[in-house]
Amino acid sequence: MKLSILLRSLPDKKVHNFQQVNIRSITDDSRKVVTGSLFVAVKGLTVDGHDFILKAIERGAKVIVGEKIFISTKIVGVTYIKVNNTRRALGFLASSFYGNPSKKLKVIGITGTDGKTTTASLIYQILVSSGEAVGLISTIGAKIGTNNMDTGFHVTSPDSVSLHRMLRDMVRRNCKYAVLEVTSHGLDQERISGVRFDSAVLTNITHEHLDYHKTRKAYINAKAKLFSRVERAVVLNKDDESYEYIQKVVPEKVKILAYGSIIKNADYFSENIRNLSKGTLFELMDGKRIISLRTRLIGNYNISNILAAVTISRYYKVSFDDIKDALSHFKAPQGRLERIKSGKDFEVYIDFAHTPNSLEKILSTLKVKLEIQDRQGRLIAIFGCAGERDIAKRVLMGEISARIADISIFTAEDPRHENVRDIISQMIKGALKGGAKEIRTTKGGELKKLKNKQYVFIEIPERGHAISITINKVARSGDIVVICGKGHEKSMAYNGVEYPWSDKEAVKIALKGRVKVIEHLKS
Repeated sequence: MKLSILLRSLPDKKVHNFQQVNIRSITDDSRKVVTGSLFVAVKGLTVDGHDFILKAIERGAKVIVGEKIFISTKIVGVTYIKVNNTRRALGFLASSFYGNPSKKLKVIGITGTDGKTTTASLIYQILVSSGEAVGLISTIGAKIGTNNMDTGFHVTSPDSVSLHRMLRDMVRRNCKYAVLEVTSHGLDQERISGVRFDSAVLTNITHEHLDYHKTRKAYINAKAKLFSRVERAVVLNKDDESYEYIQKVVPEKVKILAYGSIIKNADYFSENIRNLSKGTLFELMDGKRIISLRTRLIGNYNISNILAAVTISRYYKVSFDDIKDALSHFKAPQGRLERIKSGKDFEVYIDFAHTPNSLEKILSTLKVKLEIQDRQGRLIAIFGCAGERDIAKRVLMGEISARIADISIFTAEDPRHENVRDIISQMIKGALKGGAKEIRTTKGGELKKLKNKQYVFIEIPERGHAISITINKVARSGDIVVICGKGHEKSMAYNGVEYPWSDKEAVKIALKGRVKVIEHLKS
């Protein structure tokens, strides 16, 4: 694309040494620069792209976009463009480079603390069931036509260039809709810059990411950015504390629709929820009719996710028949209360729950499931808290598990540069507050003097050992074991390195009587 055409997408810019060149690629990674590239110098949390401008020029960049005045004898023959915000500029440039694909799609953005991936997947499935061509970009990956794409180990929102390229591919596949999961980090870091959102959906806003956003207000404001940019409709959770606040940032011309499981004066709300051992029955009200719906999903939190998906689908005129059909066949996304076949007389699940709210919802749901099964089983929760992340939630999650689960097993979950035992010690403070007692295992892994329904916690720092000991030494007939925090993720972070990891694989190895060990712990 000619530079003069590409620059039309930047409203505020100062161009130095303009030269008409053809741009072959756009990147903010100097290592990906090729001859004819446009390099955008983005200042990150630990690395400043401006420090790599000369490296980008050496590799063949013909155009540099930055926030600083850049003077160097080596910049001769290179166009330099100064902007106020390179993150934002990157999105607009990428959109223009790929033909402004979001303007040719109905982009539906889904954000919230918990439930984003399930809600996005529900919307995708409902629209597909109605006969529409749909693309999906979520935490788990992307779906473009028949192609499934992995978006990385710990990647939730792709970078701006990758995002617009995927949207372009959706346009090429004749998609009408693009369902896009949007995180607070992605919003704050302008990773969705240049995307035109036709509509947006909010699941909830609860305690999370305060390590990054610092305050709850800043976190909510980051989420609110999405709803201030929408063009046609927003769907908000009337049960959530954020409802009134988010409602105020929505542009006047945009239609606001609300749903709720608790608040009954919403546009769509649920009644008569009946929990079954293999699913849920409930009635949906829209002010005009009562619709009976059945889903394989369990848990009231999933009813809220379904209500969100139904509300936006109805805005796009999807029939209730198509909605019913989609719900009857919908399976939870990978790593979302996913049952692992064990061949044992107890159940094993993995789930992505890594916030206080999501952990409480998952454990409460499984506690109800135990009551329905009436097998006198125990609920065993295995989880940790991420290192170098929101510290305040560690005590909260320890207390929640101690209060709900019969046995809480505290272990590693991406400790990064922190000591696992230090993280667990903070979780233990919460467990003691929740009334649980610490109990240790013997050298063989058996629990010492554990009485029925005695609320206890155990510290097993290495995650593979925690899973293996639980499955082979702790769990017994009628129990439910849930392994939380990692879900679909394929890596574990230790000391700046992402080591291959899968909870599902760890369970399968444990079922064979062995232990999955992370590479760096073998030596």
